[in-house]
Amino acid sequence: MQADIFCRVVDNYGDIGVCWRLARRLAHDFRWDVRLWVDDLASFARIQPGIDALSPRQRHGGVDIVHWSDAPDPALTARDVVIEAFACDPPAAFVDSMHRTHPAWINLEYLSAEPWVESCHGLPSQRPDGLVKHFFFPGFTPATGGLLREPGLSAERDALQTSVPRQESFLRSIGVPDDALLLRRNGARTVSLFCYPAAPAPALVQALAADPRASVLLAPQGVAPGLDAACQAPGAPRLVRLPFVAQPDFDRLLWCADINFVRGEDSFVRAAWAARPLVWQIYPQDENIHLEKLEAWLARYPAPESAQALIRAWNQPETGLTASAVAAALAPAGWQAWAAAARQWDASQAALPDLAENLAGFCADLAKKR
Repeated sequence: MQADIFCRVVDNYGDIGVCWRLARRLAHDFRWDVRLWVDDLASFARIQPGIDALSPRQRHGGVDIVHWSDAPDPALTARDVVIEAFACDPPAAFVDSMHRTHPAWINLEYLSAEPWVESCHGLPSQRPDGLVKHFFFPGFTPATGGLLREPGLSAERDALQTSVPRQESFLRSIGVPDDALLLRRNGARTVSLFCYPAAPAPALVQALAADPRASVLLAPQGVAPGLDAACQAPGAPRLVRLPFVAQPDFDRLLWCADINFVRGEDSFVRAAWAARPLVWQIYPQDENIHLEKLEAWLARYPAPESAQALIRAWNQPETGLTASAVAAALAPAGWQAWAAAARQWDASQAALPDLAENLAGFCADLAKKR
């Protein structure tokens, strides 16, 4: 298959994070010829070293990368498959070229646990110009498109999680200093934090400071800037600021943590594959529609009520309940149940076909009907 994937960066790293993982998966494991169109190469470069933010055309990791500008190269026309990520609409000239090839046109939708997704997954939408677009929904059930997951991911994760020396070697390689590693070795909890600006990060620091177990808090540079001052208080967690890293290293970072605070879609799915407790900050939407989507996921996520209360508080900072919710979720009984639930959630989702596998099969079926 020859495919074009179109990505407009809205959520800084989530959109390109999903598209880059999908592009590599289709190119490497399914031997597709993939062109990835990206409008914001600067954000792309932060999560993938080697990307030139100023280059109109480049190749990286077996994928042809095109800067999606206002005036795209007219020579780049549609081929077998067109994937528009999150309803981003390909350029008009490119759509015109689709009338000649009639490719499998996929609208890769946002991830949702809402029940209606199952009935809409795979449905066609007939356009007045004769082209047909199909909706493809990632999800958590066999009736959806599944979640992105690379072959061998569980084995690689387990090998790292069962080896303290390997964890320390990795963490040192991305900038975690020796004093923080010593705290981990002596029993400190490792917390990774990747959040939106509205997250109640100071309340998290307050709760960790009050906990009898010490904590090491790992956060990307520039995220939650109030952390630096909050972590100066007595008993506060040891804050380590890390650079943005390539996606495989981000996965390993999540594997090394005891609990992962994540945001958006890409880091949420990767935290699930870490098989460790996670707190998801969902992308905020007008009229709090995102909270309905959060509840749909919580209805499926088997964590105890203390963990679910923390996830709700994290997404509603105005309630002021985050600090007390963190304390309750980290209490021994609740924590053990949450850790078991995280492993159960990973195993149940890993038993399903992954999104790239489902998508490749779906496009192959469409091609047979052309």
